[in-house]
Amino acid sequence: MPQQKRVRFKEDEQQQVKNLHHLTNGAVYGALLVVLGCGLLTNYLATRLPSALTVADLERSPHAFIAERAWASLKTLNDLGPKPAGSQANEVMAYEFLLKEVQRIDASKHDRQRLETDSQTVTGAFSISLLNQSMTSMYRNVQNLVVRLEGSEGRHALLLNCHFDTVASSPGASDDGASCAVMLEVLRVLSRRPVRTRHTVTFLFNGAEETMLQAAHGFITQHPWAGDVRAFLNLESSGSGGKEVLFQAGPHHPWLIEAYARAIRHPFAHTVGEEIFQHGLIPSDTDFRMFRDYGEVPGMDFAHIANGYRYHTRYDSMDFLSLDVLQRTGDNVLALARDLAECDELATSSDQLPIGETVFFDFIGLAFVHYSAASGRLINLAVAVLSLVVPLVCFARARFDDVFREVTFGLLGTVFGTIFSIIACTTIARQLDFVGKSMSWYTNTYLILGLYCCPALLSHCFVYLFLTTFYSNSKSNLTLGQITQARLVGVNVFWSAITLTTTAAGYRSGYIPMVLLGCSLASSTLNLLLNTSRSPRAWIYVHLACQIPALLWSTNFFNVLIQLFVPITGRFGGSRNPEVLISLLAAGGTLLCCSFLIPFIAQLRNMMNFTAKLSATIVLTLVLACLSPLGMPYRDESMATEPTPQRHYVTHTFRVFHDEYGLYKSSDSGYFFQEMDRNTRSTIEQYVVAAGEHLTPMRQMSSCQTELFCALPFYSLWHQIRFNNYWLPGPEPVYDNMVTMAYLGTEQLDPHTQRLLFSMEGSIQSSIVVGPKEGVQLVGWSLLDHVPPPAKFGDREGHFLFITHGLPGKAWNVTLDLRYDQPKATGELVDIVVTTKFWEYQHMHTADFEELLAKFPTWAHVVPSVAVVGVFPL
Repeated sequence: MPQQKRVRFKEDEQQQVKNLHHLTNGAVYGALLVVLGCGLLTNYLATRLPSALTVADLERSPHAFIAERAWASLKTLNDLGPKPAGSQANEVMAYEFLLKEVQRIDASKHDRQRLETDSQTVTGAFSISLLNQSMTSMYRNVQNLVVRLEGSEGRHALLLNCHFDTVASSPGASDDGASCAVMLEVLRVLSRRPVRTRHTVTFLFNGAEETMLQAAHGFITQHPWAGDVRAFLNLESSGSGGKEVLFQAGPHHPWLIEAYARAIRHPFAHTVGEEIFQHGLIPSDTDFRMFRDYGEVPGMDFAHIANGYRYHTRYDSMDFLSLDVLQRTGDNVLALARDLAECDELATSSDQLPIGETVFFDFIGLAFVHYSAASGRLINLAVAVLSLVVPLVCFARARFDDVFREVTFGLLGTVFGTIFSIIACTTIARQLDFVGKSMSWYTNTYLILGLYCCPALLSHCFVYLFLTTFYSNSKSNLTLGQITQARLVGVNVFWSAITLTTTAAGYRSGYIPMVLLGCSLASSTLNLLLNTSRSPRAWIYVHLACQIPALLWSTNFFNVLIQLFVPITGRFGGSRNPEVLISLLAAGGTLLCCSFLIPFIAQLRNMMNFTAKLSATIVLTLVLACLSPLGMPYRDESMATEPTPQRHYVTHTFRVFHDEYGLYKSSDSGYFFQEMDRNTRSTIEQYVVAAGEHLTPMRQMSSCQTELFCALPFYSLWHQIRFNNYWLPGPEPVYDNMVTMAYLGTEQLDPHTQRLLFSMEGSIQSSIVVGPKEGVQLVGWSLLDHVPPPAKFGDREGHFLFITHGLPGKAWNVTLDLRYDQPKATGELVDIVVTTKFWEYQHMHTADFEELLAKFPTWAHVVPSVAVVGVFPL
């Protein structure tokens, strides 16, 4: 039978206009409110913590984690103040407290339990590479407190690790005192059980993590108990409070994720976090690297990420933590430790364990999902294909050309909407940075909604308006509802392409868009089964109902990314524009949250009314960000209950230059400022630099043209070389000690190789840069059995050595083997720069230095130090 041609009557057109108006007038604002509501709900769920247990709960729960006891331990560590490695607070006070606590636990343990304690003082060295820069890390006499709760089988062990040292100027309540307090309580609970665990549980309280992960390296490579470790749990923090997230697991050991799924009461874990961290997008590292690379032990890495503003500042204290934080972390760690200490895998040979990557994620903390990466590829493929096939079945009776045209409309609208939203957001970002209003959202993150999310949504609306004007088919036989459904299939095509491309590239995080497609597939399947696809409204209700979990999923991701990356912009230097990063996150978050609602918004009869209100919101937010106190990036404790300080590292520096014979040639002094964020220079010039003084960018200093690594007090190779730092001339600092590198002589190993002998003395944090001159190569030294590749800064290459001292030690010798093609005269062989860095040496702060520090505003967190730099050409 020939197909009957549909005749459009005027009444049909009036009915279409009525439907269009009914679906969009007010409904679009309702849809936006639903999105915001889901965002608020996921934000609430992200901050919801279990109630803390107290000692009064012991009778009811004798083998439960008691946060109140852990809190008491944390208070002692917190009250010690900053505890950098090598300080009295770290090496004596913190260590002795932990040792006494362990002894108390030993005295109160159950008679059937056996607990051993070992104090390790260790010296060693290793090479490490990050961001394509290599360096050598050396430690001398750093301390570990190792405790072993012996299992019934006793051969294999689970390791729990925390660190009790801190960075300078921070009490380190969250990083990492809370983790050590949690481990003490876990040890206490396990030791009081009447039955031993099957496997031994080893507790490592390490005293040098902030200094390039050194104490963990000392344990895993030198301690006699390290050989028994079959898995580990590393407890860390890059924030202050909130939920601990599992952001690294394995590698390639799916049984660990299975144990997490069995044991954890409060899940918070995502594969995408692992991929973000391992791609170097987070400017930090953890002891996980040491256990994985040097011990070849699988494990899990946990960290608190909330309130990253307080990370490594004076605000990382108990004043901004709660017992509920300890309770949640303690519940999870205790449950996981019990499970792993009883599992078969710890007793199984590593070559017999199942291997492979795992996809894992939680759904807003309510459920945990995991499956193999191979299954993930099949799931992603199946969902992507079905999300296209199932909705098209609903159009079996429609003309192919009409359906294809609208599907293409939806795809083009999503693609070009994404492109123009990125252009719009990054343009605003660059203009805000240009006018000096960078990071206005740093404290008040909700400004991101108006500054970037609204422009992104407006871009999508304008693209749909343009396509509606020039691409719509007035002769289509599809109803308004069918047109919208077909365009939603175009959105499915977009996310299917993203999912399959991500999966094909080997990224496991393709599960993120896959979940969105799964929700869309669910709505299409229900509409097909209920035969509601031709109904004017019923299919919409089904679609929106299935979009609720998708919105919870996507807004949760957006909240977590903002919570993670906004504080990071305060410590990733000033050379990169943070506005661009946040604008891209906002554009991506808008697409993630609204892509399956945008086709409805675009159907608004009076779209210009909606876009005008959206534009007004953008203008109002720009005014607030640029002209009101709401746009002030930083706050101290007197200005807000949640401080958001600006970070500053200031080093009062004395530089001494020697000639090729080691004799004094010249010296200078000044203040070295490390640029931590985009506004660092403007703050220093506005508040610190006096009239007539000049702040010089590091790379414009004359010493950067003539001296190895500018002869500046680099203590962290990556941070200080990558950042745009500054120099301000000033008076000499006061110092009463320093590291010395005494030249002892030369041995001629062969006609083209000389060995230089030195004696090092001084138990203070220091660094050495060895820069062979043209035609000379460092081929060996006494520090390692190999010479790592040199780091490059400016036009020179140099081998960077970072040295940490725990307990004071004796002098030690260093040899350098240098090879050359042609004989070299004195002074033409190598340049050596020796830097002594004094952290927490307040008695060395001169009146001039204190006066300079006092000039910083109250919302600045300033970390002062003193340094002596010696330059030696040999």
